[in-house]
Amino acid sequence: MGEEWRERLDQRALLEANAAGYARVALDNIDREFPYAVPHTMREPGDFPHRPRAQHPVFYGSFDWHSCVEMYWLLVRLLTTANQGAPVGPLPEAEIRSALDSHLSADGLAAEAAFMVDRVGGRRERPYGWGWALRLAHELAGWDDPDARRWAERFTPLAETLTGNFLRWLPNATYPVRYGMHTNSAFAVSLTLPYARARAADGDSDLLDALVAATHRWFGDDRDYPGAWEPSGTDFLSPALTEAELMAQLVPAEEFPAWLERFLPGLADGRPSALFTPAIVSDASDGQIAHLHGLNASRAWCWRRIAESLPENDPRVGVALTAMRRHADAALPHVAGSDYMVEHWLAAYAVLLLT
Repeated sequence: MGEEWRERLDQRALLEANAAGYARVALDNIDREFPYAVPHTMREPGDFPHRPRAQHPVFYGSFDWHSCVEMYWLLVRLLTTANQGAPVGPLPEAEIRSALDSHLSADGLAAEAAFMVDRVGGRRERPYGWGWALRLAHELAGWDDPDARRWAERFTPLAETLTGNFLRWLPNATYPVRYGMHTNSAFAVSLTLPYARARAADGDSDLLDALVAATHRWFGDDRDYPGAWEPSGTDFLSPALTEAELMAQLVPAEEFPAWLERFLPGLADGRPSALFTPAIVSDASDGQIAHLHGLNASRAWCWRRIAESLPENDPRVGVALTAMRRHADAALPHVAGSDYMVEHWLAAYAVLLLT
């Protein structure tokens, strides 16, 4: 496809114009302890953390654990993109490095790992938070930078814990979760794959093997997916498109077009129309309705990934690119300056799309 999809989205210009703003959102979010949603299973009277930092010394901001992890990934991703020579605008690199160094402490990350070992605590972020945290681990480990090497080493206990969590969970996950929120199976596997592949390249393929086996078991024979039933009222992920994006990574390239045709027949003709139509967000202050901004952003990312994965002459490339742009146009104006129910997380999906 060459550079066509990049030009259609004006990816470079959008990143140049917005990276500094996205970084500012993330820097503010990781330090904003309140409001915060604390899911907690009480074991006895009085067993409840008196504040988020008591439970999560690193990921205590940005309203909840996984959203805070997303903000750290956003900051690291912008730094790695900048250091790879891609335009990211007037990025406050020194401020970001200082924040990461002070927040990603060895003791704090060890405490986060200890929390995730707990069966109740660990399950609370399964699989969405696990996936984002391992995506962050991969971003740190793959960056040839002295600071990143130090942060990656500190992150190792949490990454090892979450790897173990995945390895225990995946064989027991008989069925996937086809749902547009945090428990979605396909999106979490997709987030985790880069980390798992790097781990396999270093000689440990257990996680990659488990992810691949689960994916083919869950999705390999899918066909005629009811995409017309989307979206649900609180979705920030498309069950149909996240599955297609994942399978694009794991089905051999020459087989993916046929798999996609079985899974979502009619895409070349813009069907089902529901997947091509951005969601309407009626109330951004409602945390659940606000998810629909994320649906538009994550759909744009999925459409981009699908277009990249098809042969250049496939008729679905053009319709996927058009759908990508339409959903990006609907989502990106709301990343910053919106209600906190949007602003504590949506920027991560913008950076996922643009980098």
